[in-house]
Amino acid sequence: MTLRRGIPALAVVVLGGLLLSGCTEQGAAMPVPTPEFTSSYAAPEPLAIAPLSGRPIEAGTALNPSIAAKIDNHPAARPQVGLDTTDIVFEELVEGGLTRYVGIWQSTIPAELGPVRSIRPMDPDIVSAFGGIIAYSGGQPRFVQLMKAAPVYNAIHGQRDTADTFYRTTTKRAPHNVLVKASVVVGQHKNIPAPVQQFGYSLDTPSSTAAKDGVPSARITLKFGAASTPAWTWDETSGSWLRFQTGGKADTAASGTQLSATNVVVVRVAVDNSLGVPKTQLIGKGEAWVSTGGATVHASWSKRTATGRIRLVDANGAAIRLAPGNTWIELVPSTGTVAFVPPAN
Repeated sequence: MTLRRGIPALAVVVLGGLLLSGCTEQGAAMPVPTPEFTSSYAAPEPLAIAPLSGRPIEAGTALNPSIAAKIDNHPAARPQVGLDTTDIVFEELVEGGLTRYVGIWQSTIPAELGPVRSIRPMDPDIVSAFGGIIAYSGGQPRFVQLMKAAPVYNAIHGQRDTADTFYRTTTKRAPHNVLVKASVVVGQHKNIPAPVQQFGYSLDTPSSTAAKDGVPSARITLKFGAASTPAWTWDETSGSWLRFQTGGKADTAASGTQLSATNVVVVRVAVDNSLGVPKTQLIGKGEAWVSTGGATVHASWSKRTATGRIRLVDANGAAIRLAPGNTWIELVPSTGTVAFVPPAN
């Protein structure tokens, strides 16, 4: 057998056999099977952030409107229903040195919330930036008209449209016992758009402005008036601020969970008493503090219009970024007090 240069005779024979076996009798090449490949890889879902908490969510979700509610904070109203699932809470001074809340839910809508109470003249300036729904029990006609003029849907106890969604619970005494079927109310108004994002958010707590640039803080003490001196204590285990009511008692929701916040924003405000009830002046600017991750940074706040968002900036004028999570905004009167207690060590 004649050998091709560089190829052993046996290799030539084998190669020739392979070439012949790949042909049909007519000399056409036989089809070569196409290998099948399988993979468990799946493209990640596109993400967005929840507008009122900054938490990552699947894009195209959380499109429901927000529901705000005027929540009673009288001792007879505690523990409140749903207050532990809010995105944002505003605490404001009312008569007698007491406070009430404007709670806002959007990421999670509870089955029920409350007790709700009557509206106050500062509330349109709070809720107009969020749009959505505002739930309350009524109020002085002049204040109700102010609220009805705001760009929100007014869900008011005792009206025809709330006959099946507001009720008085038997577990509390009037007037501290009006609850709202929140999920049903939101389901009735799916045409209302979701709120716009209110604050800037970091990726996580360590990268938030206060955690990076702030002074370590173990406790925040506030005084709205003689009857209202709440406090917040940093809890390293849960990574959140825990709330305490006047007198140092843990502030809990009806679920038994102690109220907590990822971010506590203290805003110093002027209070106007010319209307016969205290009105927080939220259109303007002033001093603020932002507490996140066990630290506090000094800030300035401003809000130009009722529908405008509250802007928080640091001493250099840079926008402050909150950590993803829920936020409590404490509207402390300029006549009140604010103190930040450093850690013991």
